[in-house]
Amino acid sequence: MKAAFFDLDKTVIAKSSLGALGPEFHARGLIRRSTLLRGLGQNLWFLWFGADQNKMEKIRENIMKLTAGWDRDEVRQLVTETLNEIIEPLIYAEALEIIEHHMAEGDEVWIVSSSPVEVVEPFANLLGITGAIGSRAAIDEHNRYTGTLEFYAQGTNKALAIHDIATERGIDLAASSAYSDSETDEPMLEIVGHPYAVNPDKNLARIAHERGWPILNFSHPVRAHDRRTSKTPVIIGAAVVGALTVAGRMWRRADAT
Repeated sequence: MKAAFFDLDKTVIAKSSLGALGPEFHARGLIRRSTLLRGLGQNLWFLWFGADQNKMEKIRENIMKLTAGWDRDEVRQLVTETLNEIIEPLIYAEALEIIEHHMAEGDEVWIVSSSPVEVVEPFANLLGITGAIGSRAAIDEHNRYTGTLEFYAQGTNKALAIHDIATERGIDLAASSAYSDSETDEPMLEIVGHPYAVNPDKNLARIAHERGWPILNFSHPVRAHDRRTSKTPVIIGAAVVGALTVAGRMWRRADAT
């Protein structure tokens, strides 16, 4: 069995999922306006320049401090109520084409994101894919976030989680694919036989060129519902993946000569 593993932010959707939900958190009284503006600033920095491991760790710490005391059920309800309105319009049409191609091939499809499971699991359900891996926050006896993490789906942790799923479900990682935009996901890309750099940050673009990994550029957000009702055939996704895989082999051969 094969699988395809997709990062979420800037890979399947056009911006940070938490950044997109920020205004709704503010409207529900969960965060202050100043916090919202600061978070939007961080999100813009991430979109323009990417985020290395140190930046991601700082963002994680800030988010955990911010969410301490939040009720988990309230967050889940907020995400469920706003997913179609806020997150769905950010989905890249190119990502959907490739996801549909993998599903047509009988591959399992997983979202693997550092965003909370309360965000990525409903998103996976929206797309109708196999499942999702996300960060898991610690919960106290009152079902409120403690401000600490049980599991942070970032860097090498993503690769470890993918390996565990592959072992459990009999997935051949050498025949599987992974898609991401960030250098922090290098371990996730290395663990599969077919890695793709999507809208890569500067460092991942360099790594991709050095290793002959195909680079994909996604730029057309579309609602998943609108994409499914269009007449665009799934063969487009197959053509994109196939052509870029051939290109990657050619680059590797050129580097070897």
